[in-house]
Amino acid sequence: MKRIILASNNQHKIKEFKEILQDVEIKSLDDIGFTEEIEEDGNTFEENALIKTHAIQKYLKEQGKEEIVVADDSGLCCNALDGAPGIHSARYAGDHNYQANRDKLRKELKGKDRSAYFNCCIAIEYPDGTHKTFEGRTEGEIIDEERGDTSFGFDSIFLSKDLNKTFGEATAEEKNGVSHRRRAIEKLKEVL
Repeated sequence: MKRIILASNNQHKIKEFKEILQDVEIKSLDDIGFTEEIEEDGNTFEENALIKTHAIQKYLKEQGKEEIVVADDSGLCCNALDGAPGIHSARYAGDHNYQANRDKLRKELKGKDRSAYFNCCIAIEYPDGTHKTFEGRTEGEIIDEERGDTSFGFDSIFLSKDLNKTFGEATAEEKNGVSHRRRAIEKLKEVL
């Protein structure tokens, strides 16, 4: 069985990767004892994903280990805002304040095109430093009314074109079936 180190401790993300990559053993950062904060200071999803894989490869080399490392970065992109909030999605109006993020976004989109998409870039890096990246995208639009679960990100105001409901209204299975992360993981699966 192939094994990867997923540069994350986010349980939702780990679960999603495990559901799609069922024939791959997936270890989290907790599993390998990595406790440092990785500063994601890139300008694109791809740069941030690669910053994470590089940091974990460096850590593994210091431990004398050779592993395949996978990381992702994702966010919501609005066409009328030139791709914002983009890489700043989690901290758009402050530090992980989901309600403030949604309120700020709706205010900035008043009277503008509401089309948007979630984008995910996954990077895979091998012990020799070679790497590849894969992108996934899911289209929709931003609505004013919050619908469904409001506990995560922009899900309650992102009306999915695929589902014809918000991600907040969708079940985990429905959302994961059409998500930007799933679409990127499916591309990763082909090289694994």
